[in-house]
Amino acid sequence: MNSNIQKNKASVIENLDAVRAMIKRHKRNDILFATIGLLAIMFGLLALLTLFVDLVMDGYPRFNIQFFSDFPSRRAGSAGLLSAWVGSLLVMLVTFLTAVPIGVAAGLYLEEYAPKNWFSDLIEINVSNLAGVPSIIYGLLALGLFVYGLNLGQSILTAGLTLGLLILPIVIVSTREAIRAIPIAIREAAYAVGATKWQVVKDHIVKYSQGGILTGVIIGMSRALGETAPIITIGALTFIAFLPPSPITTEVPFINFEWLSSSFTVLPIQMFNWLSRPDHAFHINAAATGAIIIVVTLLMNGTAIWLRYKIRKNIKW
Repeated sequence: MNSNIQKNKASVIENLDAVRAMIKRHKRNDILFATIGLLAIMFGLLALLTLFVDLVMDGYPRFNIQFFSDFPSRRAGSAGLLSAWVGSLLVMLVTFLTAVPIGVAAGLYLEEYAPKNWFSDLIEINVSNLAGVPSIIYGLLALGLFVYGLNLGQSILTAGLTLGLLILPIVIVSTREAIRAIPIAIREAAYAVGATKWQVVKDHIVKYSQGGILTGVIIGMSRALGETAPIITIGALTFIAFLPPSPITTEVPFINFEWLSSSFTVLPIQMFNWLSRPDHAFHINAAATGAIIIVVTLLMNGTAIWLRYKIRKNIKW
């Protein structure tokens, strides 16, 4: 009997040693993986920082008010970004108004209302796949559908709708992920006090998920801001020395829609135009434009992170 006890003790000790060795090995693997991931992040940040510093150093002479207030010119020293940044602003306005309401509503429907069957699974798979489709495909789709099919022309409306289609899957996916992060107890408590489905969605689901939704929207808009391929495909101008009509007028009804059909250019297109010039002075303008695009993109992403933190901090679970 004593020999059996000794054997059992030895077996337990061996098992404990094996478990300790396995835990030690897993911890070592975790540290190795974390180190590799940290190095990969640092490498990416270092590459971005190097690119940004290089652009700033090259484009530093053009960082002044005139660069933002002057139209493009054949003389590099007097060329500016006025028509480009105004065009980008108007295109982003159309993109926001088309993609965000549809994307958020679609995400809410798929997550809260759609029946869980093969059809909703098919929609979910297709939405996820569309988020990874190259942007040039959206440009070709817009060229055939909006420019030639609907005769919208090479206009701000066409560009906004194109970029809206581009970021629509991103908005839908981010909306669904934000909704899924809400604890199920929130819904159960609302239903327990007699709330209807719409009241739960309006007063609880949207409220608690708005931080994640805003984050996805801003990240999608920042991606649309820097897109070039679909805008070139639909025929954006590379040189434009005028501004579209103002969306707001002094006459009743104080809103003007003529700007939607106006020709346009955007910041990435203007940068591409200057890079294609042989004169080095235009390359300085392009470097300054690239630095501005990076700064705006970082500010938008930083705003998304700040809003998410602020909203989550103020929410009382």
